[in-house]
Amino acid sequence: MNDLTLPDPGVEHVRDALGDAGVYKALLESTKAIPWKIDWASKRFAYIGPQIEALLGWPQGSWQTVEDWAARMHPEDRDRVVGYCVSQSQAGVDHEADYRAMTRDGHYVWIRDVVHVVRRPDGEVDSLVGFMFDISERKKAEEELLRLHRELEQLSMTDGLTGIANRRMFDLRLENEWGEARRSGNPLSLVILDIDRFKQYNDAHGHVAGDECLKRIAGVLRGLARRPRDVVARFGGEEFILLLPDADEDAAGRMAAACVDAIADLRIPHAGAGIGGFVTASLGVGTARPGPDAAARAFVAAVDQVLYAAKSGGRNRVEVLE
Repeated sequence: MNDLTLPDPGVEHVRDALGDAGVYKALLESTKAIPWKIDWASKRFAYIGPQIEALLGWPQGSWQTVEDWAARMHPEDRDRVVGYCVSQSQAGVDHEADYRAMTRDGHYVWIRDVVHVVRRPDGEVDSLVGFMFDISERKKAEEELLRLHRELEQLSMTDGLTGIANRRMFDLRLENEWGEARRSGNPLSLVILDIDRFKQYNDAHGHVAGDECLKRIAGVLRGLARRPRDVVARFGGEEFILLLPDADEDAAGRMAAACVDAIADLRIPHAGAGIGGFVTASLGVGTARPGPDAAARAFVAAVDQVLYAAKSGGRNRVEVLE
């Protein structure tokens, strides 16, 4: 016994209406999304919606082949997008791609192409159909969020008072440079610097002056460590640290001496008891060539110990890790 179901007259009416190609076309061309179809064998546009002219300025009839599509793409996006879309289409995989499309007057609009691969009964690719969407506003919002994220990330790596790297940034860079020194066999040096009798300085001059003192010293240290991979960081309180990749013992010693001279040249008055009239600093210096079992933290701790040996030995001097 056959299961016969009488059609709903309303459904039949809709089917009849949608069976009219003109209705399909009217629906497609009334949307902001831009419909298109490409014949796979000839790589020619069988159709593209008239909305394309309003968006990009190129006349509807000027979209003849995929070469027109590729040529009107930002040069930085072209190879990536064309290569991806061709490979996915050849594999018969539906896909989408974001790229910058060039307007007729030379500007660019962010486009998202959503592509459906149509196959013949034998499985071969027959055509590509899809929609182009203007996603410029979305991209602007994404770029602004990315900019804010980077700005917040940079702030999280920067000492708020002095503007140089903070301890978190130093720790990350130390880990990277320690691994690089282990692989390359090149030296890695540290200079740790502590301002002498800084508590007495704050007591005598006030904390505002103390902050200004820290900022001025951070500025001269940043000016000395100028190589791209050098790091100058505030290590905590009145302590600073310089990370010097590919710097041997002699280079590290010269850097420490330059730090002493630069701080002396600032001639920041120090009215604390027992001070010679100006702000000075004590420094610990060390150079490592990390082996497979060497630990970066142990190296930092060792250099920090020689810094305190410099302070206990009279201050305003440099002590070198043996």
